[in-house]
Amino acid sequence: MAGVLSLQTILTAGGGSGRPCLGIPPHVASIRRRPPKSWGCGLLASAPLFDRLARRYEGWHLRHRVTAENEERLVREAMRGAPRPCLEVGVGTGFFAAAAGCEAGVDPSLGMLSMAAGRVPLRVQGRGEALPFASGSLGSVLVSVTLCFADDPQMLLAEASRALRPGGRLVACIVPRDTPWGRLYRSRGRLGHPLYRAARFYTLREVRSMAEAAGLKAASALATLTYPPWGRPRPEKPRPPRGGEGFACLIAVKPGG
Repeated sequence: MAGVLSLQTILTAGGGSGRPCLGIPPHVASIRRRPPKSWGCGLLASAPLFDRLARRYEGWHLRHRVTAENEERLVREAMRGAPRPCLEVGVGTGFFAAAAGCEAGVDPSLGMLSMAAGRVPLRVQGRGEALPFASGSLGSVLVSVTLCFADDPQMLLAEASRALRPGGRLVACIVPRDTPWGRLYRSRGRLGHPLYRAARFYTLREVRSMAEAAGLKAASALATLTYPPWGRPRPEKPRPPRGGEGFACLIAVKPGG
């Protein structure tokens, strides 16, 4: 699959040569010389679910165009002026990575990555808990609607922090649990929705605590979707969270820059 690197390809091509795999530009990704021990069996356990639902996931943005554009606008604002290169962890079909202008994306699902082909130049199959990028090699990391599906969100943020260079930016966007949107999705999960039943939703405060535990300094936050899921969608500008917004982004910085 052109433009997609599997973990096996990275491990084989990266080897111990210290050269970027398959001609990946050095300014985009510097692959580790030795893979972490956690790479191996069970690495891509969530991939089949997202492989099956990739088109349905992508279709959500078309069916809810105004809401999707509000979320896209928020991500673009949160990433404004962010250092490069940019990686999105849990890139999915590349909707948010394209809004942020990210050069690379990581996702366990090849089905999702194939749909991101026209949006993200470099697509790597892998997990956020074991990023195949060298320490300090990234200027910014975007994690949008990914923490809720991560096996270990704290480890994912620790890996993002490791891969960021000093002064680098993390933008972590979520559907907050304590909002009408979060409560609706949790309810749908309990009723058997294939995606939401696999999700664990967090509050913005919890994400901030995890980011700080990963060695990052929370700088600010932005939010959108002031209308409830059953309300009439309307275009909105991002704003500091006041409580109840259905989509929010924490902006944090790695100290030392």
